[in-house]
Amino acid sequence: MSRVGRMPIAIPAGVTVTIAENNQVTVKGPKGTLERVLPQEMEIKQEGSEITVERPNDLKKMKSLHGLTRTLINNMVIGVTEGYSKVLEINGVGYRAQKSGKKLTLTLGYSHPVEMEDPEGVEAAVDGNRITVTGIDKEKVGQYAADIRSQRPPEPYKGKGIKYIDEHIRRKAGKTGATA
Repeated sequence: MSRVGRMPIAIPAGVTVTIAENNQVTVKGPKGTLERVLPQEMEIKQEGSEITVERPNDLKKMKSLHGLTRTLINNMVIGVTEGYSKVLEINGVGYRAQKSGKKLTLTLGYSHPVEMEDPEGVEAAVDGNRITVTGIDKEKVGQYAADIRSQRPPEPYKGKGIKYIDEHIRRKAGKTGATA
């Protein structure tokens, strides 16, 4: 049995979970509301302040959907209570970020500034050379952070570019002088 899938999900106080037909799960909490349609094969049960996910049989597809469904519901519960955040760091001479309203402007050594609009439910904040992306939907936060990073990924020689704060960049040695 799936170790992740069989763990119950504890619902904290102040969070309401509604399971409609076709496995449409709605989670309401202090930070907002998240809604998602989950695989219909899975059986989602709410008993008191716990949610359990059960699978109909032991086919490979059902096993993989079991853990996925449980994790998606758990991420929704964590999102509406605590929220998610990713921190990116800009390294490089002249590389900067500015925030005005919902628009993030990145100066990354191109001939033009890169402008990005915050997606719905996600917010980016700039503090010096750090960009903090926050929101209640883990998927949207991760995707927006990845989109920002993809504008100028870190390069291995000088380490210039946008990287996650906990990311380690493998450095390479540059060119060496030729001996004749």
